[in-house]
Amino acid sequence: MKQVIQSARSGKLALREVPEPRVRAGHVLVGTGASLISAGTERMVVEFARQSLAGKARSRPDLVRKVMDKARRDGLAATFRAVLARLDEPLPLGYSSAGTVVAVGAGLEGAFRVGQRVACAGAGLANHAELNVVPRALLAGIPDDVGDEEASFATLGAIALHSVRTLGAGLGDVVAVLGMGLVGQLAAQFLSLAGARALVLDYNQERLDLARRLGAELAWNLKEPSGLIEAVAALTGGRGCDAVLIAAATSSSEPLRLSAQLARDRARVVMVGKTGTEFPYADFMKKELSVTVSRSYGPGRYDEAFEGRGVGYPVGWVRWTETDNLAECVRLMSPSLPRRLDVGALITHRFDFDRAEDAYALVLGEEEPHLGVVLRYAARPSATTKPEFAPAVPRGATGRCVIGVIGAGAFARTVLLPELKRLEGVTLGTIVTQRGATAEHARQAFGFARAGTDPEMVFADPAVNAVLIATRHASHADLTARALAAGKSVLVEKPLALDREQLDTVVRARQGAAGFFMVGFNRRFAPMAVRARAHLARHVGPKFLLLRVNAGALPPDTWVNAGDEGGGRILGEVCHFVDLARYLAGADILSVQADSGEAVAGVCDDLTVTLRFADGSLATIAYTALGDTAFSKERFEAFAGGTVATIDNFLELTLAASGRVTREKARLGQDKGHRAEVEAFVRAVTTGGPAPVDEGDTVQASLATIAVLESLRGGGRIVL
Repeated sequence: MKQVIQSARSGKLALREVPEPRVRAGHVLVGTGASLISAGTERMVVEFARQSLAGKARSRPDLVRKVMDKARRDGLAATFRAVLARLDEPLPLGYSSAGTVVAVGAGLEGAFRVGQRVACAGAGLANHAELNVVPRALLAGIPDDVGDEEASFATLGAIALHSVRTLGAGLGDVVAVLGMGLVGQLAAQFLSLAGARALVLDYNQERLDLARRLGAELAWNLKEPSGLIEAVAALTGGRGCDAVLIAAATSSSEPLRLSAQLARDRARVVMVGKTGTEFPYADFMKKELSVTVSRSYGPGRYDEAFEGRGVGYPVGWVRWTETDNLAECVRLMSPSLPRRLDVGALITHRFDFDRAEDAYALVLGEEEPHLGVVLRYAARPSATTKPEFAPAVPRGATGRCVIGVIGAGAFARTVLLPELKRLEGVTLGTIVTQRGATAEHARQAFGFARAGTDPEMVFADPAVNAVLIATRHASHADLTARALAAGKSVLVEKPLALDREQLDTVVRARQGAAGFFMVGFNRRFAPMAVRARAHLARHVGPKFLLLRVNAGALPPDTWVNAGDEGGGRILGEVCHFVDLARYLAGADILSVQADSGEAVAGVCDDLTVTLRFADGSLATIAYTALGDTAFSKERFEAFAGGTVATIDNFLELTLAASGRVTREKARLGQDKGHRAEVEAFVRAVTTGGPAPVDEGDTVQASLATIAVLESLRGGGRIVL
């Protein structure tokens, strides 16, 4: 992988190829999406490294004393070797980044998940690198509507937020913020969000104007100091500022002298920037001012027990740790909030990670003004995103569904065709089967206008605007793609495809097509499933789903298990329950893991499937052919937010919440949603769309079912 490295001896900075790190217990391996260059802190680190040995000694007399103590104790030769060895160590740069979890270390199972997006903090941890290993205390989940670039500000946000908490400023307090770099800008926004009145001061007019646009009440350019004290007096009724936050970076002690002039009696002065520390004693004494140095991201920083070993603090004593501050920063970035932390406005430059050296040249130079400089990383090619389809552009609302049917097996004749026949607004156009006698029989039985054995009769008929595909499984993808290419909308029985290549064929055909497609995942249309989903959706948070299927055995020589026709029961029937789990969870599927029992009859009919969803939900599908068919076939249990919903074979629905249990029995017998499914398809065709079920969700459920087979073959988790 690539990482920005600096030599501690020469100060030379370079983007280097280094070995990838490995996840360890209590940590998470994160693939970086964006990282922020902190112009103040990182510039100071880089400039220090570029100094001569004498210059380093002058800048850090504390280190010189340590070297001298070691020399007296261990001798000059040993000390010299130790110093050179220390200077030869490569320095990783960066401490504020965001990305996607690649692996979770022992002890953090469930706390984080592969594919989750997180903000990362910590010098030597959240580096400018393609991969980083970060402990739990320095991680925070990112809301879906916050991008990686914005989330990469979270560490600097935590620094600013903790400094504002240290101020103790409340509603209506007037707070002066000295220095409008990144931390000062963020602190001023936090003060405004908290109801305080921010007075911002700097020598850079552009930064002052930006702070005013982001909520500061008053901005003052320190190039023109005359009138400042009078302006503060007018703003505060003569009292002075309730608190002063020093966010400047300078060797001068002027910020402390100015703070004494701006502050009211017994005000608090908090230092979050590194400045000179000589303060006017008399001025501070007369006003009894207190000075506090803000501790980086907050409580827990520099505490190895907290950061390294995960030992927490009692919440009654420490409410806002560095971890909490980090999480609060990314939460406040969400555009869904009525008032939010706007960090996008602070970004002045973006560089691809391969140009990191150019980014540092900008930050270290004086030629071009800059504030937030973000490094952007290439996406890791590990996940398959759910396809997004442009809205279908059919011929508009036609008022009728003229349907052509391909395939008339037992299921089509007993379930689907009777439902189509009874619906108003449906014209039964052409029916096609492999054998002419079967086609003619179906034409007469259901009232089709024409019958034939060539699917092209359906595709070429301009009057037909919808196609029902009910053939054997292996032909589904090809026929669906051909129907879409012909401008028809399609209802295809499950499965949509038997492998990724077939699935890609359908996806390509749908892009730009005049019609939509829908798969016969009828269970999501069952009235009990609809009510169960509505019950679960009322409760915020992840869901836990158990879907048990007592499928019963099929003859080993059935066409369903033939690779060239059916593809097996996993593709042909387990897909139903993958889709139902997706429907009940209401979130994207992130990964699939499966395990099977011994294939006693030569086919894999006994297995468990675990699905992980983007919102943290889990679903387990237990599918078996070992049971007795006299027992109920399907039972689903769902748990969410202290409530429970169960469906027993679509004959009884049980809902439990707030200590009450209600039961509903099917009055007219089992309803698995076939009628509602067909009605929804016809309605969408007659009104001009869109598809009744999001087509991206349908592709995702189909891909997840294919991934079940891949997991069984490879023995591991498949990330979609």
